[in-house]
Amino acid sequence: MARRCLGDRQARREELVARHAARRAELKGVVAHPATPPDVRDDAVRRLARLPRDGSRVRLRSRDAVDGRPRGVLARFGLSRMRFRAMALRGELPGVRKASR
Repeated sequence: MARRCLGDRQARREELVARHAARRAELKGVVAHPATPPDVRDDAVRRLARLPRDGSRVRLRSRDAVDGRPRGVLARFGLSRMRFRAMALRGELPGVRKASR
C-alpha cells in the first residue's frame, strides 16, 4: 500500500501534464525542426526550460489503481501484478482465467 501523498502527487503531475502538453509539444517541435534558425531555437529552449518540470510526461509513473503500488503494474488492467493475480483467482476480473486448470 503506497502512501496517499504519493498518489496525490501523481494526480497533480497528471493535471500539469495535461495543462502544458500543447505548449510543450509546440516548443519541442520548434527545437527539433532542422530548418529552425539558431536564435529562434535558443528562445524555444529557454521557454521550454521555464515550464514546470512536473509538466513533462516522462515524470509520470504508472500506479496500481486500487492501492497505488508503483512497480509491476499491468497497463492493460491498471493493477499491480499481485493484485491482478489475487483478483483473477477470486474471479473478479471478467474474461480472465488461469492458463492451466
